[in-house]
Parts: sequence; C-alpha cells; structure tokens
Amino acid sequence: MPSSSSVRSSRSSRPSGTTVAIAAGVLVAALLLGFASYTATRPQTPSTSGSATEVSAEPGAGTYPELVKLARRDAGDPLAMGRADAPVVMVEYADFKCGYCGKFARDTEPALVKKYVDAGVLRIEWRNFPIFGAESESAARAAWAAGQQGRFWQFHAAAYAEGAKEKGFTGDRLEALARQAGVTDLARFGRDVDSAAAKKAVKRDQDEAYGLGATSTPSFLINGRPIAGAQSERTFTEAVDAAAKAAR
Repeated sequence: MPSSSSVRSSRSSRPSGTTVAIAAGVLVAALLLGFASYTATRPQTPSTSGSATEVSAEPGAGTYPELVKLARRDAGDPLAMGRADAPVVMVEYADFKCGYCGKFARDTEPALVKKYVDAGVLRIEWRNFPIFGAESESAARAAWAAGQQGRFWQFHAAAYAEGAKEKGFTGDRLEALARQAGVTDLARFGRDVDSAAAKKAVKRDQDEAYGLGATSTPSFLINGRPIAGAQSERTFTEAVDAAAKAAR
C-alpha cells in the first residue's frame, strides 16, 4: 500500500486560453474535484485526519450522474481494459511524466485489475492528461499510437516502470518504449505519433479533464465519484465496492 506521501499528486496550472463549457450539474463536481486536488497536494499538518477524498461506504454517496455519463464504454477502445458493460467504470486522467501516476500504476492499479477487472466488475478507461509540457504531450500521443496496434497497456507499463520517466520521452526514447511494449510496425507508430488523429484524441481527453476542474494528476472518476491523487489502495477498493453495490 502506498505511503502517506502518495496521497499528494502532481500539479500544473491550466494553460491560458483553454475554455471548456460545462453543464451546471458538472460544475458542482468540478468544484469538488478542484478542492480535492488542492487538499491532496497541500502539505500535511499534524491536525489533518483522514484522506482528502475519504470514501463513504454508502452506495451512491459523493457521486454525480453527469459524471457517470463520461464513461465511454466503447468496446473497441484500445485505451481501456475490462468489460464494456462492467457495473463500475474508473476513468483515469494521468500524465506519463507524473511520478504519483507512476506510483499508482505500479503499486495500486495491478491489485485493482486482479481483484475487479479480471472478475468483470471494473472497467478502467484511460484519459491522456498531459500537463507537464512538450514531453508529456509526446508521451501521450505515443501511448495513443501504441494503442492503435493493440499495445497501449504494454506501453503504459513500460513508460511507468521504475526510473522510466527520468530517461525522458524524446523521439528515440518513445520508439524504444514502443519496441519494449511489443509494437511491431514502428514505421506506422512514428506516423501515428505525429498524426492529426493523435493530437485530436489527446486534446479531447485533456479538454475533458480541464472541464471537470482537474488541476493535478492522477485524477479519477469511479462511477461519477471524483477522487484526486494517488490515494491508498483502500480508498479505491472502498469506492469500487460502493459503486458495485449501488449498481446492483
């Protein structure tokens, strides 16, 4: 289980000029997610108790119907895993240069996959949310390109391996990660990385995250319940259990 420091997440300011229209109902959740992002990243004090995003076991508590609709449930989505009709969908907004995203990917997500995805209870839908500049953007497009050859999650594992982000995400490095992920057509991979389709797909995910008020990575929605930061495994299991119970 991640240490207490893992509840803090990586942050970045929203780029100027980014405008996303949000419905009134979603705005309420956006304010909550923005507050959770702040409290999850601020320094801990001795008087602080509990998580910045404590999860109630009460089915449906803290969920927003407008946010439930953001689950795409596209059976052909290469950036998702799990049944399209799974009762619970976790939407994950993350950046490959984010250290806390990597910690979540290595320490927490595999347990969720084993316990819930493999059992048909949970579906995980990835959203590229590059907030740390050009290399973040390049890595996001490369991950999307790997997905076009069915190797997104293998690329995800390679990019989040211990020490991977310290090596950077330049062109040569991205090709090496693609090769490590088992991408067979590297020429196509290179074309896809620089394609208009890749840029459009990444921007769609990024705009969705900014529209929710997310200012840090990782940020999550579990059946419409916002969770900010690489929280403990227990936070996620409680959220998934509550969502599964509410979906029955």
